[in-house]
Amino acid sequence: MSIKIPDSEHLEKVSIPDLFTALECSDKGLTSEQVKERLSQFGPNVLEEKKESTWKKLAKFFWSPIPWMIEIAIFLSILASDWNDAVIITFLLFFNALIGFWEEHKASNALDALKAGLALQARVLRDGKWSEIPAADLVPGDIIRIRLGDVVPADCKLLEGEYLSIDQAALTGESLPVNKKVGDVVYSGSIAKQGEMVAVASATAGNTFFGRTAKLVASAGATSHFQQAVMRIGDFLIILALVLCILLSFVLVHRNYLATHTFTTSSLLSMAKFVLILAIASIPVAMPAVLSVTMALGALVLSKHKAIVSRLQAIEEMAGVDILCSDKTGTLTKNQLTIAEPVVFGDATVDDIELVGALASRAENNDVIDNTVIASVKNKDLLKEYKYGKFTPFDPISKRTQSVVTEIKTGAEIWASKGAPQVIIDLAKLAGDELQKAQDTVDGFAKKGYRTLGVAKSLDKGQSWIFLGIIPLYDPPRDDSAATIAAAQDYGLSVKMVTGDDTAIAAQISSQLGMGTNIRPANAIFENVNADYIPDNVAAEIEHADGFARVFPEHKYGIVKALQNRGHLVAMTGDGVNDAPALKQADVGIAVSGATAAARAAAALVLTAPGLSVIIKAIDAARQIFERMMSYTIYRIAMTIDVMFFVVAAIIFYPHVPGVVGSFVPLTPVMIILLALLDDIPIMTIAYDNTRVSPKPVRWQMHRILTISTVLGIISVLQTLALYVYSMDNLGHTLWGIMLDPPHVQTMMFLQLVVGGHLLLFVTRQQKAFFSKPAPALSLFSALMLTQIFAALLCGIGSSWLSVPSLPWALIGFVWLYNLIWMVILDVVKLITYKVIDHMGHRAHK
Repeated sequence: MSIKIPDSEHLEKVSIPDLFTALECSDKGLTSEQVKERLSQFGPNVLEEKKESTWKKLAKFFWSPIPWMIEIAIFLSILASDWNDAVIITFLLFFNALIGFWEEHKASNALDALKAGLALQARVLRDGKWSEIPAADLVPGDIIRIRLGDVVPADCKLLEGEYLSIDQAALTGESLPVNKKVGDVVYSGSIAKQGEMVAVASATAGNTFFGRTAKLVASAGATSHFQQAVMRIGDFLIILALVLCILLSFVLVHRNYLATHTFTTSSLLSMAKFVLILAIASIPVAMPAVLSVTMALGALVLSKHKAIVSRLQAIEEMAGVDILCSDKTGTLTKNQLTIAEPVVFGDATVDDIELVGALASRAENNDVIDNTVIASVKNKDLLKEYKYGKFTPFDPISKRTQSVVTEIKTGAEIWASKGAPQVIIDLAKLAGDELQKAQDTVDGFAKKGYRTLGVAKSLDKGQSWIFLGIIPLYDPPRDDSAATIAAAQDYGLSVKMVTGDDTAIAAQISSQLGMGTNIRPANAIFENVNADYIPDNVAAEIEHADGFARVFPEHKYGIVKALQNRGHLVAMTGDGVNDAPALKQADVGIAVSGATAAARAAAALVLTAPGLSVIIKAIDAARQIFERMMSYTIYRIAMTIDVMFFVVAAIIFYPHVPGVVGSFVPLTPVMIILLALLDDIPIMTIAYDNTRVSPKPVRWQMHRILTISTVLGIISVLQTLALYVYSMDNLGHTLWGIMLDPPHVQTMMFLQLVVGGHLLLFVTRQQKAFFSKPAPALSLFSALMLTQIFAALLCGIGSSWLSVPSLPWALIGFVWLYNLIWMVILDVVKLITYKVIDHMGHRAHK
């Protein structure tokens, strides 16, 4: 036996007899034998997840170019018996890996949250008897009973019963509970709010509407641009370091052989150790850690703005987002049904309509529409003047409610009714101009996307009815939505509405919020289109639309993917289960306040304050953080070029130094390690630096970054080499009160690189002149100055343990003055380079 399950999206079109035939079942239920066979074919009614071992997940973070280089460095350190270096480098390797592993672990919680939403128990007809079973044991073809408060356990087609009111907002985004009748479909995970009906289960587990959402969540996910950028920068620096290290190794080995005419293990290890330490200083061992700490501190700042970051890379992605896809219900709107100004008929007043509408409602039924109408009565004491009698709730057949009440003061009996306008119009037997006015009013509200209720009363026990008017209902925008969207647009974001509601409703809300009115029905766009393989013409249509209506989960996911394929960075806001796949696929998924657990688990940013205004604050903070990361990246590449090229050039240009056996190196291994520590550790305070906020989205422009950092790096090499040439030309002479010898030259070059490196950061921290506003943050400035004081004291006092001879304070002052002059030169070069890059960029766009 092999049963073909009808697709959930087309299930509405399948008749009940045809469904029974397809599922090989009947309204009598299944037998135990049939259930056993179907469980083996379809499996249990639970979401499956392919589990990957924790160790395998962790191992991935040790298998890429940067970890490989760090691992080689650890191996060589052990080989050279340099245990201190080995321990420090191993710590950095594991620190980076654990940060990445923790981020991925948190992101994988989305499926667990979806599983929590499934029904736990189900009432089922089997072997001719009704019984309650775990929902996991349901199979296609089971006959089930759905009652008030039940979570629907599978996708079902309703077979019998008067009606069922279903809340499926978390699945489809529809604002109000949907009334279902025989032949309609209800989806797994939705909630029964009123009524009771019998249904046949058509799909279970991963084949359900809910299950397809979970599959999309499992498959969704965009590669972080931060990870790509770090990899490209890492590759660039690694290749550069390898080439120079190979060249340096060849030169050192050749010179050693020329000097001794032999190779010894100790000399080879000594050379290998120097090249190794130089490579470690050049390879961006600490760069992922520094950038991660910068983002982590940024996440702390965002938390103060009521935005919780669950994926650190989202901060960097947020800075570059240029399209914000926003769910309507509960995100742009309040998800609170509200009454607009009623239209009155005859001698009735607005108060009359609202009072009679409230009398035709019951608060104890906890119906959304009833509660809204009751809440509209301004003077609630009026409701206490009536004694309530028989009440007939709304059902899909009569399409109205009816209540019999008695006015306590007069004893007059009043029949009150509200419901579908056409039903109430027919009940009151409107004709002529009144009928035309009523129809025009209903049509006018429908075009705006409003739902409407007709209200009437009878004073003769239902013999004749007086039509009082029409109550329009809508889900109003949040108070801050329009201002937030305007602010987003000022930040260079295009905001697109994405909703499960009808096109008219979406267009009305979109128009009110200044988002445009080109709303496209998603079911028409994605007809016969696979969300993973979207044609260019469809993607272009999505790109130019202002918003989307009648959206299913795979549509939202497809919309995000299409926009990403068009080169956009996409943020997606939402609060329901239906948003989870798109939230995870988006570059930045944003779960708004009050979002479901599934949405929060799939999102990278979780808002704890209502509305979207906090997103603008998050974008502002993200762009500041991005500028800080950019500053550090340019600085780090330039410094790597400076140190590597200087050391290699110095060794090549000065093959023989008086008093030195073999090749003279301009920095000792200890100095190189100190230089790496003094460069990177205080730089972490760049996370607190004051930066400008770009008015437009910002991205990793690798050509621009590598160009400016390479130019600054080359000029820095010239700066360092010039001082080295000056010191070597004065070797053996008295300079600044000391006889200049090779160890003093090494100390002077160490100080030069420390001072020049930190002044270089002040150059790279912004694209304008280094003295432009905003000024450096006190924390960054203080950290750099403390580092400079430490380096100056170390060089001024000296340390025999670190093999650092002391320098005269006048020479230290000269080095500082020398670097300040070069700082101005570097800044001028930077400004010219940016101008040339921008000019070439403008010409390329033309």
